[in-house]
Amino acid sequence: MRLIRTDEAIFAEVFLGIMNRGGGAEPALRISVENILADVAARGDTALFEYTAKFDGYDLNPRTVQVSPEELRAATALVDHDDRAVLQLAAARIEKFHRSQIVKDWRDESEDGVRIGQRITPLEKAGIYVPGGLASYPSTVLMAAIPARIAGVGEIVAVTPLRQGTINPLVALAMELAGVNSIFKIGGAQAIAALTYGTASIPRVDKIVGPGNAYVAMAKQLVYGRVDIDMIAGPSEVLVICDHTAPVSFVAADLLAQAEHDDMASAVVLTPDEYTGRRIVDELYPQLEDLPRQAIVRRAIDEYGAVLITRDLTEAVRLANRFAPEHLELMVENPEELLAEVTHAGAVFLGQYTPEALGDHMAGPNHILPTGRDSQILLSPGGL
Repeated sequence: MRLIRTDEAIFAEVFLGIMNRGGGAEPALRISVENILADVAARGDTALFEYTAKFDGYDLNPRTVQVSPEELRAATALVDHDDRAVLQLAAARIEKFHRSQIVKDWRDESEDGVRIGQRITPLEKAGIYVPGGLASYPSTVLMAAIPARIAGVGEIVAVTPLRQGTINPLVALAMELAGVNSIFKIGGAQAIAALTYGTASIPRVDKIVGPGNAYVAMAKQLVYGRVDIDMIAGPSEVLVICDHTAPVSFVAADLLAQAEHDDMASAVVLTPDEYTGRRIVDELYPQLEDLPRQAIVRRAIDEYGAVLITRDLTEAVRLANRFAPEHLELMVENPEELLAEVTHAGAVFLGQYTPEALGDHMAGPNHILPTGRDSQILLSPGGL
């Protein structure tokens, strides 16, 4: 991982390169996704099943495309007591947080007798995309489906690609806890197409939410307007502002936890203390040796990671606001003071003992967050 001072000539190039990574899709990707969307729109299930066999390596038909109640029961039965308790606790915290966000109907009458108001009605059908290609994400199920359920959405439809032909037990349990109505064994751009246009087997939905790979992101971008979406999610990112009080082993662990998402994930430190910055770099690689996804992590931190030495914390916050990271950690002596200066971040984690992974899985706020400088402030109660 590079260590660069902000007054070095190379700083702007490195900072902008990390900040703008993943910006602009390759023309070939767009054309490929456009073809898939058009094909599924025209040929429905036939095209959907062909793409599933081609890209995911298993055969489907109208009778097997949906996860059956028997398959769901068999999968959830494999979850041990401790893992079940963790998911149940996470689901409860996520529900509690999102219930506080519910927007109420309201009416108002002016002095001249004119009445105005707003009525909030839930969507009839929502589709959630749950990644499953490289890893399994039960937390994404909870984050996507629980808000839909408590908002009163009529039907929650989930799509997820299978690994080795069966649904992951933790994903299956998360589907059950979150109140998903139906689960389909499809993924990729073809799944987005099916949810957008509908097929004989897959219902058309009103809104599609959830993260995915570049094909899924491009598909969501192209179908927006025919169906609503949550956002276009790019590569994941964490930015840590720290001072001399930060435990360097904690900072390194949080950087690595984010870098293992994919090889375009960014993990950046801003600190005015060069000694602390150098210790963080020294700490990274010994911890890296213990990770199962070493190749992905190493590419991410080498290409899109950096420790940037700032003049002071004021400059660090100014650069963080410019970056507008998906996740921002304030590992400083007085995080509340620094928080007042933060204007752009997806989720903010305050203090030395509020790791980003807590927000991803357990704190309660949603981890489906804007990336690529598209962030708005959302504070994590895990650090408040």
